[in-house]
Amino acid sequence: MNRPLLLATAIAATLLLSACQPGQNGNAEQQVEVVPVAPSTDDDTAWKAYLGQVIAQNMDGVTERTFNYYLPAGVDPAEPEGPYARMKTEISNTLLRTVLPGNMLTFSSPNSTLMADLVVAAFGIEGVQDTALRGSRVLFIGEAKDEARVREAALAVGAEFRFVEVKR
Repeated sequence: MNRPLLLATAIAATLLLSACQPGQNGNAEQQVEVVPVAPSTDDDTAWKAYLGQVIAQNMDGVTERTFNYYLPAGVDPAEPEGPYARMKTEISNTLLRTVLPGNMLTFSSPNSTLMADLVVAAFGIEGVQDTALRGSRVLFIGEAKDEARVREAALAVGAEFRFVEVKR
């Protein structure tokens, strides 16, 4: 058995055994899923920590890479070479090439509406096939008011769609 496989087997066995350990009350301890709370400010460091938790809770079934698209607050969408324009181009180019099954694309920002605008625009460019994201997941982390249009854009390109509402 090679070392990485042996190490993975040992870690898996340790996790399985630790899950079976009785708690103080004699019963197996139940894991409680922590629901992260979004930062109340536009602080990028706090947002990235929050998003890391949310993304980790939505990784089930993802067998390949995760592509995280985060748009900081205060971005001007009218700036020709700014972060909004660059991200829109990057996402559009990715969709034009299509994404292999098992991947997840996440979209989030302190400004949910601006991120939703970006997703809808990038997913709707000419030439993007309705199978561009077949077998992949789109995770939108934002406000409920933006969910429907992002869902529609994601489903139009064949993605599985998940939404996590930002709760502050």
